[in-house]
Amino acid sequence: QVQLVESGGGLVQAGGSLRLSCAASGSTASISLMGWYRQAPGKERELVATIIMDGGSTNYAASVKGRFAISRDNTKVYLQMNSLKPEDTAVYYCKAVRTWGSIYWGQGTQVTVSS
Repeated sequence: QVQLVESGGGLVQAGGSLRLSCAASGSTASISLMGWYRQAPGKERELVATIIMDGGSTNYAASVKGRFAISRDNTKVYLQMNSLKPEDTAVYYCKAVRTWGSIYWGQGTQVTVSS
């Protein structure tokens, strides 16, 4: 099993920055990929960014490319969010995928960007 705990959400003005953290615990040695997803009210959950734990290859949604940066440090994953826009307002979820495909989600952290 893998447990994920997110932190770092909050309220920020448009143009500001936030840094989200996700700490993984449990069977972390078998995690192959981690990422951030978000879900705004009335919308489906969508990919924000992912990172391969072995090698660090990253992938970003077009809407955040150039503004957000995902990084990892052992069993933690971070999402640096710059130039935030009101449309970035959502609950942000951390996701972990183990080598054989098991998927785990964190409880989510709210990010609110005011205009």
